[in-house]
Amino acid sequence: MPATAPAAAAPAAPTYATHTIALPGGTADGVFMDYLLFDPRTRSIWVPAGNTGAVDVIDVATGTLAQITGFATQEMERRGRKRVVGPSSATLGADGVVYVGNRGDFTVCAIDEHALTRGACGTLDAMPDGIAYVAATREVWVTTPRDRSIRILDGATLAQKARLAYDGEPEGFAVDGLRGRFYTNLEDADLTLAIDLATHATVATWKPACGEDGPHGLRLAEADGLLFVACSARAEVLDVAHDGAVRGTIDTGDGVDDLDYVAATRRLYVGAAQAATLTVAAVDATGGLTAIATVPTADGARNGVADQTGAIYLAHGAGSELIVVAPKGPAQAAQ
Repeated sequence: MPATAPAAAAPAAPTYATHTIALPGGTADGVFMDYLLFDPRTRSIWVPAGNTGAVDVIDVATGTLAQITGFATQEMERRGRKRVVGPSSATLGADGVVYVGNRGDFTVCAIDEHALTRGACGTLDAMPDGIAYVAATREVWVTTPRDRSIRILDGATLAQKARLAYDGEPEGFAVDGLRGRFYTNLEDADLTLAIDLATHATVATWKPACGEDGPHGLRLAEADGLLFVACSARAEVLDVAHDGAVRGTIDTGDGVDDLDYVAATRRLYVGAAQAATLTVAAVDATGGLTAIATVPTADGARNGVADQTGAIYLAHGAGSELIVVAPKGPAQAAQ
């Protein structure tokens, strides 16, 4: 009787190592950060570093940090606390351009991703929050939650083309070129909207049921039609082709604001500021989520973005640093 072949060993669970990257110009309160960006064309992390009046650009291969300085800042009060605000968001445009939104003077500026020099800027009459480039129309869409609106800018001149008003505060963004849609949340109404890129009409309204804090960040698996929604203590997956049906959910710990998804590896990354953890989840073809790692980070670490190696860069404002969570060992090739 022939010998039975041994069963194949289960793949090893991924393991991760963490390190930090110090950011210049931090005060006693740290560096105020919101949205980060990974630029795959230059393989760099863009860090709008609010109160420092600069955008830090970090080469992920060498760790070299360059700065774009001279952004306006202003002191503002929010929830009884004063702080200095400045550049806070970045999005990848076409033709070697990265767009940066600045709360300090309500501008959106085009930056040459190689020379790190400013080009055209446009000034809004409301404070910009998230910004997203729409390749099909060569526009920049800007959420302005304090004005309960979205502004649409010409991608070349950054002149305003349209203002879309809502009965709520737009928060988060994802562009769906395949279906011609822009997704955002109304954070204070606990709703997720699908907006037609051409007509600007709201073509679908979904209820992610995130709770009192509402939904925050968004990411899209465009080919699969899966929209990832950041709730305060979990992530959800909505099926955009089937009336926003919830296909998956995963608990992450409290303090989630934004998240990131890497299509090549089908991995979702969710940093929870209050829980001080990073949840790494596998996403199946139907939108189901399976936790594959929970990595300790630091109190306040949030809004991670992933580079091409599967390393995640989290904003840790109180420490004036980024916390980098990188796969290590045999699991690295799979991540």
